[in-house]
Amino acid sequence: MKLAARAVVLILLLAIVSAAQQLPVGTLLPVALSTAINAEKAKVGDRISGKLGQYVVMDSTRLPRGTKVAGRIVAVQPASAASPARVAFVFDTLLLGNRDLPVKTSLRALASMQAVYDAQLPTNTIDDYGSSIRDWNTTQVGGQAVYRGDGTVMEGREVVGKATIVGEVFGKPKTWSWSPCERDRASNTVQSFWVFSTDACGIYGSEGMKLAHAGRSEPAGEIVLESPGKLNVRAGSGLLLMVTSSTQQPERGPTASHSALSSSSIEVAIQR
Repeated sequence: MKLAARAVVLILLLAIVSAAQQLPVGTLLPVALSTAINAEKAKVGDRISGKLGQYVVMDSTRLPRGTKVAGRIVAVQPASAASPARVAFVFDTLLLGNRDLPVKTSLRALASMQAVYDAQLPTNTIDDYGSSIRDWNTTQVGGQAVYRGDGTVMEGREVVGKATIVGEVFGKPKTWSWSPCERDRASNTVQSFWVFSTDACGIYGSEGMKLAHAGRSEPAGEIVLESPGKLNVRAGSGLLLMVTSSTQQPERGPTASHSALSSSSIEVAIQR
């Protein structure tokens, strides 16, 4: 049984490595921010990071929940009497085992820490919570309703996605003609949304904050936020990023090579 289990894990890891050599353009990455982005404290070159809030569907395989997404601050300007606070950053790397996957991403939606928290609370009345979280109903950032019991995500009377009993949300990206996200070239396949509605676009829960540049156009991949007062995106906030390009990167470490991970090296990792 142990050999069989190791073989299954080996196959899954090889599939992830193979698929991760290039992430499909248009893939959405729902990210829980691990580091704050504060225009008063940040400096150019500071590293920022987050983790996938739920697993991401990717062709025949998937990126696990918790996969790390890394980036950096590229410009920062605290608020003054003459100008708003402004910070520019990129999320440009997925960390997959000992392999870095460079990507360019744009920002589809940003949710404050409080908005992320609220989206994971049940909207049922206290006496209707049920016997477990599978009975909860919740409201996504953007307003769509999640019914875990029957596994549906609703916008009014329209089913726009599916949900699992633990609150993972899947659906096809939806945009409106008047929405800035209409210019996104998100894949029309089923995608992962975590706490976001399938049509979420823009800033949620941060009064006065503005998305000055989403990274869709040049400078591609550079996301710029502005605020008339202090600008602080707290750890625990949510980002819905979209991959605009990706390339393969060699393995990290002293034994790095340009080839994919070998099955023998993965077997060693499994045995450990």
